[in-house]
Amino acid sequence: MATITAALVKELREKSGAGMMDCKNALTENGGDVDAAMDWLRSKGIAKAEKKSGRVAAEGLVGIATSGTAAAVVEVNSETDFVARNDGFQDLVRGVANTALSTDGSVEAVAGADMGGKSVADTITAAIGTIGENMNLRRSAKLEVANGVVSSYVHNAAADGIGKIGVLVALESTGDADALTAIGKQIAMHVAATNPLAMKEEEIPADVADRERAVYLEEAKESGKPQEIAEKMVVGKMKKFFKESVLLSQAFVINPDITVEQAIKEAEGSVGAPIEMKAFIRLALGEGVEKEEEDFAAEVAATMKGS
Repeated sequence: MATITAALVKELREKSGAGMMDCKNALTENGGDVDAAMDWLRSKGIAKAEKKSGRVAAEGLVGIATSGTAAAVVEVNSETDFVARNDGFQDLVRGVANTALSTDGSVEAVAGADMGGKSVADTITAAIGTIGENMNLRRSAKLEVANGVVSSYVHNAAADGIGKIGVLVALESTGDADALTAIGKQIAMHVAATNPLAMKEEEIPADVADRERAVYLEEAKESGKPQEIAEKMVVGKMKKFFKESVLLSQAFVINPDITVEQAIKEAEGSVGAPIEMKAFIRLALGEGVEKEEEDFAAEVAATMKGS
């Protein structure tokens, strides 16, 4: 049997929001596999798929820069939020975002790009010496269209173009650029609020859909329903999952009576030409990075020793 360590329990608790003993039991039942244990907790109704840890793992800022039919978004991390409020750090993030516009948007390309006579990577290293806190370029991306706009939105903005969540939305159209930008910004605000998994249903990874299906089937079985009824319940839940997780199928936050896809179609009247949504990008500060919580780790360790 796999050893269930305090670190594994801590990781599962932060992912699921479940209690420590529930997490330990789930890991024991699933041989220490965190993903399988997460699904086990969900099937028992102890954890929800959308549960996220409240412990933001990294500080810093997300920055956006736009130019013509292109836009770039970057995430630059710092150790504390105090540094994120520093004017020098904010200028650094703006500069990195603007530099990203001249690259393909990958972290490697942005880090190596020239920024005022030296690379972005070297500029950040120099800033570490000046500000006195570790920093790094964690993520970056770029969207560009041949005809149309790349609209943007920054949520929890610390200043112009920088904040905690940055969204880009690429729309292809030969219509009115101002009207196109307006609908694009509304969609970007929607993306910031709903955090869709993909633009279209077929873009959701098969393993993600399979895991959801397996959890729903186990939930149905746990309720005591016959296999035939359970499978029908799963079909209905999967339809709901796709509707809520796929951007174009989601209820538009500005007008929940229509989907995002319908909102784009309706906007063609004011734009004066067909609109095709090409892509979107959403970067939220610190997502997926764990911040060490010493007291909590000690609490978990004590629980493990006492079990």
